[in-house]
Amino acid sequence: MTAEVVVRTPTRPRTSRFVLLTIALALGVVVTAVVSLGLGQYALTPEQVIGILLGQLGIDLAGAPTQPTAIGVVMDIRLPRIVLGLLVGVALAVSGVLMQAIFGNPLADAAVVGVSSGAALGAAASLTFGLAMFGMWTTPVWAFVGGLVAVFTVYLVSRSGGRTEVVTLLLTGIAVNAIAGAGLAFMTFLGTTATREQIVFWQLGSLNGALWQNIAVITPLIAIGVVIAFAVSRRLDLFALGERTARHLGVRVELLRIVVIVTVALLVCAAVAFAGIIGFVGLVVPHLMRMAIGPAHLPLMVTSALGGALLIALADLVARTAVPMADLPIGMLTALVGGPFFLWLLIRTRRRAGGWG
Repeated sequence: MTAEVVVRTPTRPRTSRFVLLTIALALGVVVTAVVSLGLGQYALTPEQVIGILLGQLGIDLAGAPTQPTAIGVVMDIRLPRIVLGLLVGVALAVSGVLMQAIFGNPLADAAVVGVSSGAALGAAASLTFGLAMFGMWTTPVWAFVGGLVAVFTVYLVSRSGGRTEVVTLLLTGIAVNAIAGAGLAFMTFLGTTATREQIVFWQLGSLNGALWQNIAVITPLIAIGVVIAFAVSRRLDLFALGERTARHLGVRVELLRIVVIVTVALLVCAAVAFAGIIGFVGLVVPHLMRMAIGPAHLPLMVTSALGGALLIALADLVARTAVPMADLPIGMLTALVGGPFFLWLLIRTRRRAGGWG
């Protein structure tokens, strides 16, 4: 009995924290979405927004706006932008959980190791050279290829003696980002005015101009990536015990690593294709969720997905409303939050490793 109490007691607070945090994040996403749908040059109250949304489902609410302008603003302009932002937040946060799990450290992030910039370079190349062999899927496919090349390059270079060196990982990511940045600059030089604007859009990150067609393209990709991430969560828990222990427990380590890397590329490339480079979401959100509920990967992925969606929704709300008649780059806002957090995380990790001396 005593042994059972010792083992089970710590899990109860974590389970409670997980449930409470999940509910709080879900409510935060809903409230932020409703508020965001109402704010802007054409202002609407939350009641009016809810009335319009219910009206589209065939539920008439007393006092709901019936003007085509109000309905068009909500359904055709603001709602696609919010939905795209939620999908991007989920994709980036879940990819961050996967990267940190497979590399075994909290400093790993899809943007830090170059997959975002690699995906943007692939997408930019497809537009600059007018590639259209896959129709509307051409840009996402090339973004996927570019991100996959970048992340595999970082992975292969950072591996040494069967281990992933953190310093080498970060330095290789810096190098890949620099190379991809040079490639983007070259594509900007070669491209037309239209393609240059799109390349600049990717580099800054924005949800402006979101369309339902774009959402239809990336939703299946992100859904597949999230399902795979949830499916391998148990194996990632075993992987965290060490590669040798995981092998003894039946985990095919190299296959797991490859599946995770491909899934990360799928998620990030889908996000980058239409929203541009939005950094630090995959670094900040998983780490905060881990501090709140612990390292178990399935609950960590659930809360991180909701946290990433909430962070992007809040950042986009600020981007739309902070400056009148202007749309701030959302990537700039996430960097303002993520940059100092990343610096703090580096200092904290270095101090735990034994100080600065």
